[in-house]
Amino acid sequence: MKQTKIVFLWILAVQLMGCGQENSIKTIRLAHGLDVNHSVHKAMVKMGEDMKELSHGKLRIEIYPSQQLGTEREILELIQLGSLDMTKVSVATLENFAPKTRILGLPYLFEDREHAFEVLDGPIGQSLLDNAEQFRLKGLGYYDAGFRSFYTEHEPIKSPDDLKGLKVRVMESITAMDMVKSLGGSPTPISWGELYTSLQQGVVDGAENNPPSFYLSRHYEVCPYYALDEHTFSPDVLIVGTQFWDKLTQEEQNWVDTAVKKSLQHQRILWAESEAEALREVKKAGVEISYPNKQPFKEMTQDMYKAYEDDPELNRMIQEIKSLAD
Repeated sequence: MKQTKIVFLWILAVQLMGCGQENSIKTIRLAHGLDVNHSVHKAMVKMGEDMKELSHGKLRIEIYPSQQLGTEREILELIQLGSLDMTKVSVATLENFAPKTRILGLPYLFEDREHAFEVLDGPIGQSLLDNAEQFRLKGLGYYDAGFRSFYTEHEPIKSPDDLKGLKVRVMESITAMDMVKSLGGSPTPISWGELYTSLQQGVVDGAENNPPSFYLSRHYEVCPYYALDEHTFSPDVLIVGTQFWDKLTQEEQNWVDTAVKKSLQHQRILWAESEAEALREVKKAGVEISYPNKQPFKEMTQDMYKAYEDDPELNRMIQEIKSLAD
């Protein structure tokens, strides 16, 4: 099934490229897995509008949301093949392709949102984006995806002890799986599109994500407990394939860069609004929102940092990140 889907998308991509060439318009084919009401999708729509204006119609974006063209992992594979041009992926998914980015998924790495974006918008964040280029993936910047927290179906999470034995959905990320294991849970990778049904059928007991994703996915209909332990700040990364990027002229690359910067800043404003709305609406729907003491969660996940002590470069980055919070 997967191979058939890839072949179909390859044919579609070739057809779309042909149409763009005939009209002397370069079309950026952008696919992602989020709902059209998500702040990232709205920011991508703005990016397309800005790019069209900057280029006087010579560059345009076609957006395929809601996993229309596959999961995040499948979309990244298509971009590496040159069958798609651009996407947004969680850094947790990106770590499977650009391993150094896995440090951004370490629990309690960032003190707060301000600390996170000081790192992401600075030299460390840029270095991690640059590192992905050797894997045919060029990072353009970071969207705000907030802090991830646990939500469950049957009992609230008040301490790490409450996670013992629970099957918790995680992304396809070794770092995310290690984090849940360190807290006593049983990590279960499931694609985002299949999670609602998996929660309904009891395949998993809960999951972890940020407030807007919890709300827009309607997972609150199945999981009435949301514990804001805020274990990780996992940004979304805007990615363009190097095959596509290298075909752009310097002027076209400048148009893209300018539109991307506007999109990132616009999304971060939308994110703050959507986060407040999400918490307000799920509470109105009957979700019990709690704020557990984070210290026990921090203590139980600290061993994950020891795995980086033998990697001088990544260990140095981690220490630099921590120093910026002081």
